[in-house]
Amino acid sequence: MALRDTHVTLAHGGGGKAMRDLVEEVFARVFEPPGMEDQARLMDAALAEPGARLAFTTDSFVVTPLEFPGGDIGKLAVCGTLNDLAVGGARPLWLSAAFIIEEGCEIALLARVAGTMAREAAAAGARIVTGDTKVVGRGAADGLFVTTAGIGVIPPGRDLGAARIRPGDVAIVSGRLGDHGAAILAARGDLALSTDLISDCRSLAGLMEAVIRAAPGTSAARDATRGGLAAALNEMAEAAGVGVEIEENALPMAEEVRGLCEILGLDPLYLANEGTLVAFVPEDQAEAALAAMRGTEAGRGAVIIGRAVSAHPGRVTMTTLFGGSRIVDMLVGEQLPRIC
Repeated sequence: MALRDTHVTLAHGGGGKAMRDLVEEVFARVFEPPGMEDQARLMDAALAEPGARLAFTTDSFVVTPLEFPGGDIGKLAVCGTLNDLAVGGARPLWLSAAFIIEEGCEIALLARVAGTMAREAAAAGARIVTGDTKVVGRGAADGLFVTTAGIGVIPPGRDLGAARIRPGDVAIVSGRLGDHGAAILAARGDLALSTDLISDCRSLAGLMEAVIRAAPGTSAARDATRGGLAAALNEMAEAAGVGVEIEENALPMAEEVRGLCEILGLDPLYLANEGTLVAFVPEDQAEAALAAMRGTEAGRGAVIIGRAVSAHPGRVTMTTLFGGSRIVDMLVGEQLPRIC
């Protein structure tokens, strides 16, 4: 093994032997890309199917701490990109990964992150096929930033999108809300709080395939990441020109999350999730979709939380535990920094 350094130095970004050793031994050895050219050359039989379409997405990930209960920044990056493909009906195929590494970052940490990324991609049937590394000086990157892009294929006849939601469609969430945001907050150690919370960070590709098979009329789905469930529902309501009404007593949430939010004055509807989605399906297919979600590991806690309505288009409202109604608006500002 040529790489003997324990921490990243500026030399690892200089284009010479140190950089080659870092790339080959920490990343390429794990990802096993198809060749070491400046681009990946790709082919898949699914692309040749008449009517198939490509789906392409990209995202950047920053989180503090880099490792947290339930995952790390690598798992977050891969699952986040896979989920952006999956909720659009795409089957993920390929990923790219670019790393902005701060001088002084532990190489052992990079190796753990790379291993996590490779495992998560493989579990979803995808591969990390190309990437890049850059090293910046101390204090310039908060340890490690990761940018991923993903390509998937949308099979013929599949067309999901928020604009397809119609009044009467039922809203289903796949699991508990707020686990990721609350777990990150607790893991930072800034508060004298002890919890057993674990981030829900996971791939939703298998869950989405199960839902689409069981409920082929599924209108749309979104993963409830930054801005939480509230942001996802507002974006979908606005795109579809429908109202959305949800029931507070139906929202699945851990007691630890409720308690943490009460102590800190946070609204759990705006906490980020990294392994939970909300889907809208026709009412006559709702029970089938719910059963399909519950039949997967990622969707065991799925519940119906509300529906789309023709009233108050573009607005989300919630019937509270006390029988009143409140507007669930988009988040103004930010509750928690660096969570995804």
